[in-house]
Amino acid sequence: MKSLTALVLIVACADAYVVNPGPKYPATKGYVWPAPQQQLSIETYYSVNVQKFAFKASETCNILYNAQHRYLEIIQTQVPALGRIKVSNDNNYLGELAQVTINLTDICDDNAYPNIDMDESYILNVAEDGASISAQTVWGALRAMETFSQLLYLAEDGISTRINTTSIVDSPRFPHRGILVDTSRHFIPLEQLKQIIDAMTFNKLNVFHWHIVDDQSFPFVSMTFPELSAQGAYHPQLYVYSPDDVAEIIEYSRQRGIRVIPEFDSPGHTRSWGISHPELLTPCNSIQQGSYGPMDPTKNLTYTFVEDLFAEVRKMFRDQFIHLGGDEVDFDCWESDDNITAFMTEKNITSYANLEGYYIQKILDAVDKLNFSSIVWEEVFSNGVNLPNETIVHVWRDWSGNSWVETMYQVTKMGKTGLLSACWYLDHLTTGGDWQTFYECEPTEFGGTPEQTKLLLGGEACMWSEVVNQYNIVQRIFPRASAAAEKLWSAKVENIDTNFVSRRLEEHVCRMNKRGIPAQPPNAAGFCL
Repeated sequence: MKSLTALVLIVACADAYVVNPGPKYPATKGYVWPAPQQQLSIETYYSVNVQKFAFKASETCNILYNAQHRYLEIIQTQVPALGRIKVSNDNNYLGELAQVTINLTDICDDNAYPNIDMDESYILNVAEDGASISAQTVWGALRAMETFSQLLYLAEDGISTRINTTSIVDSPRFPHRGILVDTSRHFIPLEQLKQIIDAMTFNKLNVFHWHIVDDQSFPFVSMTFPELSAQGAYHPQLYVYSPDDVAEIIEYSRQRGIRVIPEFDSPGHTRSWGISHPELLTPCNSIQQGSYGPMDPTKNLTYTFVEDLFAEVRKMFRDQFIHLGGDEVDFDCWESDDNITAFMTEKNITSYANLEGYYIQKILDAVDKLNFSSIVWEEVFSNGVNLPNETIVHVWRDWSGNSWVETMYQVTKMGKTGLLSACWYLDHLTTGGDWQTFYECEPTEFGGTPEQTKLLLGGEACMWSEVVNQYNIVQRIFPRASAAAEKLWSAKVENIDTNFVSRRLEEHVCRMNKRGIPAQPPNAAGFCL
């Protein structure tokens, strides 16, 4: 019996340590990420001389003109092939593809900005009579050019670039597909922000949610209140975003079809505001001498200050939406303040959640006057604030469980639009390819009716920066956010082939690496050509 047990243990150990040579998930070739809505590819193919290839647009503007040059450079860098190689007996070979024509239905407007209603649909055909892109708008054309660049692959001969005959009809599943980047806990320089925006483009993400300030620092340079960054930033010159910096990020994003939505979170997460303006915050001397808590909601000064700041923000940021935060308000300080207690009695406010609601309601009214639409974290909804119909509720809590399901159900039941982030918190790490956990989250599975599901606008992957800085933030985000990107763009898949998705992501990571994005390996052992 002992001999049999020993034999079983030896076999079990041998099985546990069997490792085959080569990559665990061999990369695919010429597969698009995120997967298109409809795609038909066959074995016939073209070769592409990437040094001579061109895009030809029926109508152009600076956005499209710049994109053509950008993608030509990407293609030449991504697949540095030597030209076409024709095998004489290969009946699938169609010759050399010299160009792709781009046809737009709408006028290409250089003054346009991407928005929540933009049309990103396109049709891409690589056929026997040539290749073409058709799109209603320039934003759809940008997405199509990204898809075309991903269809190119290096042939087995190692020196020729190929593209298969392919027909794609594509459009995003959700209109809001974003990444939140926190630039307060650690300052993130423009170089890394642009890398993130580039990688967003390669994943067809379209919202850069800029959580620009928080308790720890206030790097946003306000011309109305310059003392906020002068005293509240980690360094008043080195670790700040000037108006020119903000304009640069907005324009860089616009050229790539990406919206920039700023977040100025309050009444909590505002400690850095109080370095220069302590009168805005609630003193917590009874808890700790010299400490401060959330914004003081009893003072008219608080609201006029925020409204003046947001008036400046409205002029700088071009998107329709501003994120007002409203999360994680610590009520202890309010509870300890006699003035706030008296104010609540006077106003017949019976709970501190309702007091936060009072504050948020006044801020919502202020931004409405500025022609801003608002996004708020879910606590604002849960606390019963009377939200305007156009206000979006951002669901984030209990990322490790399923309580977001109930919250999203209630948000949409009340006829409010929602965004999901609970599944996609990039600052939470697990061993190995944790992108698979992100990929398994299906945002529509919250038990809602078809009408409720239509109220889900999409979602965002969140990169809070307590433990990331300029040296590791990009590789922390990608390719893990690529999983969320595909869930938000591509059609819902009932039975996920994880092995095939892993192979596709191997290719996509190598693709991003070749384009200068330091995305980390997604799975296990492997290599990039």
